[in-house]
Amino acid sequence: MSVEDLNAQAWTVYGQRQLTHGYLPPIPQRMNWSPWNDVGPGTEILGDLAGRRILDIGSGPGHHAVHLAQDHGALVTGVELSPTQYERAVSAHADVTGVKFVHGDVVGFLQRAEPFDAAYAVGTLAFIDPYRVLPALSDGLRPGAPLILSLLHTDLHGRGPTSTVEPREQMVRLRDDPPLPTRMWVLAPHVWEDLLTAHGFRIGSIDLLRSPTEGVLNVQQLIRATRSDAD
Repeated sequence: MSVEDLNAQAWTVYGQRQLTHGYLPPIPQRMNWSPWNDVGPGTEILGDLAGRRILDIGSGPGHHAVHLAQDHGALVTGVELSPTQYERAVSAHADVTGVKFVHGDVVGFLQRAEPFDAAYAVGTLAFIDPYRVLPALSDGLRPGAPLILSLLHTDLHGRGPTSTVEPREQMVRLRDDPPLPTRMWVLAPHVWEDLLTAHGFRIGSIDLLRSPTEGVLNVQQLIRATRSDAD
């Protein structure tokens, strides 16, 4: 089984567990790029969203997409590979104006879609081979379009990122269910910067977001990039 197939299987099981529990996250009042409320910037780093076509990569249950459409007037397309995560989104939000959910692989979707005005991924891009997804994002965003990525930097056990572009085992945890094994690209900021630059993006900043609670080892990276104006 390939790394991405393993990850897709894990998120399918995760989505089914959430469907079984009947859990949907609330629609946020602001974008949170980390697991902690009000840590770091909000929606403003995506720029002016009204009437703009925005891509949500790995949209999960759809709560971020709904927030951007309802509160900021964005036209959001959420692409989700897991059928159960997609089911969570459409069962709750299919009738929301300005939001469209697509079940499928984001790379294949971008090959047939018109270029987007902005794209973001909250924790999801690290589950996709960067050598496969970054060329698709470069082609799938218009020149100057923002790309905002929230990525794992240090996990719950304090393991930091690697300097090689290789996936490693990382567990997805739920409070009342067994953890799910995945393999993630948990890469050092300079590695992400090199990868993005090589695929036609300019880096604006890479920030580290930390929990306000003392003793939490998990740290998130927040990458702000833009599609270069010219190749």
